[in-house]
Amino acid sequence: MKGLIAKYSFVLRFVVIFLISYLVLSFCYSFYLNTSSNWSYFPDFITYLVAKQSAAIILGFGYDIEIIAASSIPEIGLYLNDSNLANIVEGCNSISIIILFLAFIFAFAQNLKRTMMFALAGSVLIYGINLIRIVVLVIALYHYPQYEKILHGVVFPAFIYGTVFLLWMFWVRQITPINNSKNE
Repeated sequence: MKGLIAKYSFVLRFVVIFLISYLVLSFCYSFYLNTSSNWSYFPDFITYLVAKQSAAIILGFGYDIEIIAASSIPEIGLYLNDSNLANIVEGCNSISIIILFLAFIFAFAQNLKRTMMFALAGSVLIYGINLIRIVVLVIALYHYPQYEKILHGVVFPAFIYGTVFLLWMFWVRQITPINNSKNE
């Protein structure tokens, strides 16, 4: 048994750190969501911020955009030229994806400074990519409403999760660079 633990210690370390990181970050986010209902932003500040920033970018492209918070359900509607094209809910704010990203990065951490810098840069990149995803989705739905299911269900999730996957691969390669030298 000791031999197996020693042989797979890296894998066990990864799984334990990943799970602990993921659970702690998820708990903190859940606590934030449960206490944010007492704040002045609906449904929560981060979701409100994502809706507001997405609207600002769309406005920059010359579209008439308005955000309207729902009164009874936790979502913010994005109205492009008076058409409700998207509803921003908590799951659209990229925090859950960032938590998943961070748990993986922490599980492969070796140098605290490098890890924290990459975690911060990756989180900002994921947040920015998510804003771009929402903006392009809303504009695409305005012009091509018939493609809603494929755009919202396939293309844009693949875009955001593909970005996370590429960041993970970049991080793993930075920790364990491939040895390009020939074996002698």
